[in-house]
Amino acid sequence: MSLSAGFASAISGLTAVNKQVEVISNNIANATTPGYSRRELVTTAWSAGGQGLGVRIIGVSRQIDLALQNDRRVAAAADAGNSVTANALKTIEQAIGTTDSTISLQSRIADFDSRLIEAASRPDSEARLQAVVSAARALTEQIGSAATKTQTLRSQADAAIASKVEGLNTSLARVVDLNSQIRMVSSGGNDPSALMDQRQQLIDQISNDLPVRVIQRDNGAVALFGTGGAVLLDGTASTFGFTATGFITADLSLAGGTLSGLTLNSRPISTASDDSPLAGGALIAQFTVRDEIAVEVQGRLDAVARDLVERFATPGLDDTLPGGAAGLFTDSGQAFDPADETGLAQRLTLNPAADLEQGGAIWRIRDGLGSASSGDSGATRLLVAYRGALQAQRLPVSGGFMPGQRSFAALASDLVSGVGSDRLTAESEQGFAAAKALALSTQEAAGGVDSDQEMQALLVMEKAYAANAKVISALGSMIDRLLEM
Repeated sequence: MSLSAGFASAISGLTAVNKQVEVISNNIANATTPGYSRRELVTTAWSAGGQGLGVRIIGVSRQIDLALQNDRRVAAAADAGNSVTANALKTIEQAIGTTDSTISLQSRIADFDSRLIEAASRPDSEARLQAVVSAARALTEQIGSAATKTQTLRSQADAAIASKVEGLNTSLARVVDLNSQIRMVSSGGNDPSALMDQRQQLIDQISNDLPVRVIQRDNGAVALFGTGGAVLLDGTASTFGFTATGFITADLSLAGGTLSGLTLNSRPISTASDDSPLAGGALIAQFTVRDEIAVEVQGRLDAVARDLVERFATPGLDDTLPGGAAGLFTDSGQAFDPADETGLAQRLTLNPAADLEQGGAIWRIRDGLGSASSGDSGATRLLVAYRGALQAQRLPVSGGFMPGQRSFAALASDLVSGVGSDRLTAESEQGFAAAKALALSTQEAAGGVDSDQEMQALLVMEKAYAANAKVISALGSMIDRLLEM
């Protein structure tokens, strides 16, 4: 080897060591930085004309397991989606009231029943009659409050969808921009790893709303696809479309065309939880809350309200009322129309005739809602009949309940237990998804920066630097000896 070739080799070695130290230092500094991927310097032997000239730096390689990353993102999306549905069901369950709550639907029914018993034992007591009226009003308010909170949940989901759609469009456009920058940096022979880290963090954010899979393209660019095959980004970014509704009422629905659906590049895309190509993340989970979970609960609350209204409007129950008149419980003060059940839970009110707050008279709860004047203060027939109506075995005609006759308390119990069961199932699924996401994140982190390993590599570089410096020193001494001759 000529002296000049020796110098070239040693200098290339020093250059490679310097670059390697830079890479290792970055790894150590970013050991705990979210989204940072470990780097390795890629080198190869350098030769020209059959003569070795040392080492040549190819570039810096980011150490990632793309398959593991994709799996971790899909698991993270499932965790986020299940969290949305579990929290929604928990909110609904609390609104209706659990069995151990003093303000639950079941406790309101039990209180109404006990007040009827007390009033029947002393029908002449104005305080006991008032207690019946108050308990009946509290029952209607509990059902209405639960339904109102259910619709509020739909409105919140609608607003969340709008926010997520806007965020997704912005993030996808940013990924396209980073793809372009990475291509430019790569073509210029520079290291685009920092830009790739930024892009990875953006894709991680997207994956909370949509389960995405990343496909590598030329020059460091990537394409994004939904797990159902929807193209999110491939060269250009797809655009999501959605129009927020704002305040949502029970009669508004996606099926009826009164609520906005989701579009992808101006084409409608299914948002149903069981067949959407984008299912699995927080975005479709919000649609599930708005268009499935809350709608089903509203339907069951309406069915419970209808059952209550019809129980107390049974012909012959109150002989002071003409046929077809509203009973003790009404649809905004009027007789219930079976063709207008949607939203009945919110419209459920006590008959104004017996409600002092609405200008009625308390004694009508004892003497009959159609009575013109107070009757026998010892009459108990209507109070006993009301309690019988509450306990009567009836078959619910709507709400999707299991077949079979039941009392009103049993029907309300079925409603509560159904929501509770759905909540437990959702929480179980969330727990599984969270555990899977954590396991994959831990596995991915294990392939990241190991500070001990990097420190060992740094010691190796220290020795390599000293060795290359020693070669240059020795070659310098040899040249000095030649010059002395």
